[in-house]
Amino acid sequence: MRELSLNVMDIAQNSISAGASLITLEVEEDLTRDLLRISVKDNGRGMTPEQVQNVTDPFYTTRTTRNVGLGVPLFKMEAEMTGGHFTIDSTVGVGTDLTAVFHPSSVDMIPLGDINGTVQLLVTGNPERDFLYSRRYKDHGGERGFALDTRELREVLGGEVALNAPEVVLWVKDYLEEQTHYVLTGEEPAEE
Repeated sequence: MRELSLNVMDIAQNSISAGASLITLEVEEDLTRDLLRISVKDNGRGMTPEQVQNVTDPFYTTRTTRNVGLGVPLFKMEAEMTGGHFTIDSTVGVGTDLTAVFHPSSVDMIPLGDINGTVQLLVTGNPERDFLYSRRYKDHGGERGFALDTRELREVLGGEVALNAPEVVLWVKDYLEEQTHYVLTGEEPAEE
């Protein structure tokens, strides 16, 4: 895959296929330590120890529509190519938690890509599920971050408006853009 956000999309789709009702996506950039950490955690049906052991094999998949599963193996390979690492923990009936750590200064680092577009698509394309997305950024100027929690968004909307309603889709897009700009630059969003 040409950008990490596509890996996140693929892995989140695995969580959806596993029946997860809550998917947590975390992106943490620490320029002071040359680290990018991406984690995807879900409360889906989880995997057996044998499945966890095999999930990084590209020729292992639980899907019946194809006999190759590349999402997790590619994510692992991309992290390791930068000198980083990959972990996956899963418990049947509890869920799965996977984390990839990258070293952005590596010549083999691929771009993060449009992570905001990925999050927006996941949220608005799966309005019956909840997502908690957090983004943190640290450089020598300090640490900044934000979160988008669809459970809070549902509470504000009072069940009257679906997460895939056009006005909500636009709000999610604008919120992600404004907050990402703040996190990466330190410039506060303009008051309306």
